[in-house]
Amino acid sequence: MTDKLPGNLLALFQPRPPLRYLPPSDFAPEQRRTPHVSGVAAFLDALKNPVDDGYVPTESLQQKRERLREEKKKRAEEKLKEATEKYHPSEDQQIRGDPYKTLFVSRLSYEVKESDLEREFGRFGPIERIRIVRAKEPNVKKPHRGYAFIVYEREKDMKGKHNIFP
Repeated sequence: MTDKLPGNLLALFQPRPPLRYLPPSDFAPEQRRTPHVSGVAAFLDALKNPVDDGYVPTESLQQKRERLREEKKKRAEEKLKEATEKYHPSEDQQIRGDPYKTLFVSRLSYEVKESDLEREFGRFGPIERIRIVRAKEPNVKKPHRGYAFIVYEREKDMKGKHNIFP
């Protein structure tokens, strides 16, 4: 069927001339003389006694992450240990009152004052004491921690239905 093609296309299907012969650039396998290949057994003595040239391997990224993680963990443990040694709740002068009469209020706005809490929670019964927990270090942005303890005079007032949001 290719014989019906025009001459210029038939020329594309013509065989190419054969490749010219080039002698191999390497020796023939039977004429090769390569050194005898052995294992690493001859070098074991040298590997057992390495030469100390002062080389110190560098720390990989993963090793650095693990080292930093361990250091952070140790610092946290030391900080926790110091905090537990300093923690003496029985010596705190601010802690007073019966825990069964105490109401814990959290997520307070940082602008809330004792008078605001007394106004809101005083309608459920007489309040003996209100303590907003404040930060030990002076901090202008957040004067207190956002939670408070309200001690009622009677336990039933504290356990009453506190429906602030009708």
